[in-house]
Amino acid sequence: MPPVDLELDLRYRRARERRRPFEPVWRDCLAFTMPQRMPGLEAAPGRGSDRLFDATAADAVEQLAASLLGELTPPGSPWFGLRAGPQVASAERPMVTEALEAVAARLQGAFDHANFTVEIHQAFLDLVTLGTATLLFAEAPAGRPSPFRFSAIPATEMAIEEDVDGAVVGHFRTSTLPLAGLRSRWPDAVLPPDLAAGNGEQPCRVIEAVVPGGTGFDYRAWLTDDDGSGRAMALLADGRFEHSPFITFRWVKTAGEVYGRSPMMTALPDVRTANKVVELILKNASIAVTGIWLAEDDGVLNPANIKLVPGSIIPKAVGSEGLKPLEMPGRFDVSQLILDDLRARIRHTLLVDRLGPVQNARMTATEVLERSAETTRLLAAVFGRLQAELLTPLVARGLAILARRGEIPDVRLDGRMVELRYQSPLARRQSRQDVQNTLLWLESVRQMGDHAASVVDLPGAARWLGHTLGVPAELIREQGLLDAFQAEFLREVLP
Repeated sequence: MPPVDLELDLRYRRARERRRPFEPVWRDCLAFTMPQRMPGLEAAPGRGSDRLFDATAADAVEQLAASLLGELTPPGSPWFGLRAGPQVASAERPMVTEALEAVAARLQGAFDHANFTVEIHQAFLDLVTLGTATLLFAEAPAGRPSPFRFSAIPATEMAIEEDVDGAVVGHFRTSTLPLAGLRSRWPDAVLPPDLAAGNGEQPCRVIEAVVPGGTGFDYRAWLTDDDGSGRAMALLADGRFEHSPFITFRWVKTAGEVYGRSPMMTALPDVRTANKVVELILKNASIAVTGIWLAEDDGVLNPANIKLVPGSIIPKAVGSEGLKPLEMPGRFDVSQLILDDLRARIRHTLLVDRLGPVQNARMTATEVLERSAETTRLLAAVFGRLQAELLTPLVARGLAILARRGEIPDVRLDGRMVELRYQSPLARRQSRQDVQNTLLWLESVRQMGDHAASVVDLPGAARWLGHTLGVPAELIREQGLLDAFQAEFLREVLP
């Protein structure tokens, strides 16, 4: 039985220790949004789904996750593109660009035919709730509709480590598999005799590690004992990846921390208070409906036998007051004002009012554009991190898998020969702003007269507008100047 590297085991334990301070906060966030889904983070007594009275946070989390899916990786729409880098010669740029567009189309088709949309949405739910999410990007067996296979990994199974630049480079996954599943995944693994003789339903605790090594990533999986000590029992597999199959991305992160912070963590105080206010409102409503009653002990009236139903007759002694309602000292109407304010703050913190649909049907086009620009400005840091930690690794690993299978040429996102271009709705907002600025400049130059307009390269401007707006390369003439008719046509149509 090959031993497990002691240094690797020590790194795994350190990564688990760094995760431990976040687990109580994760437990609270899940208790108010998804109380039934807490494997490894069991709810404290009295904190289950039966103690959840307000669904504002749960609804806002679902809306934010759906908005992220539509803003970053919209289903059925290309959310990335490839183009020639700055070091590609001008004469070769049209041919290279057209070839890269074909590669991008093949990669986009592989994403669309895989289970990417389903699994990335589950990862987005973890992201907005816990602040850290992990997506497993594996290669599917031959014969499947797509060469890709995705799995959203629960945060309770993952432990991560960073490099000196703050990028997630090390991943440790702890999972429990039945013995039959372990044999199916690692058929060549040598198991301990007492475990190998067990039935197929016996649970097995497995640790998988993907850490940097050389120019790629080293992979190792080993079996541990089930008492939680982490003692290695058998090495199951080892190998090497060019790109890590685990892609971890975070919402926001503070200096010195490894795990991210979610908008749900920010809204947690308001969520707790709103849940308690609703609980008190329900208790007050129950008192208002059934009331609190006083009974005089007259020897005739027995409170244990009283049923407050229509048509009932309650006996009492002559001259006694019998049963009468208790006057309440005050009313609880102010609670609704507090609750409305809390719910508004929760929805604002969880970005429902920023990424959600436009509520005012009378908004003008300018107001819609300003709202879009404000959203882009306020969430620039979050979306910039998601592009760097999620979208770029997705495209890079997808290109590597397709190149290894021989379906596309070996394309590498080095930023010099090949550049990655984001085409998600969020990225197109910025592109539209750049186009508007360019068109405003062209219109201003045209109003200055023919002498000033002579400095404008209209064919170059048309090509730039086409590339910025994502027009296919075959529709853009890269070589030669436009003829006089085309130039005049541009002068007429440009606002």
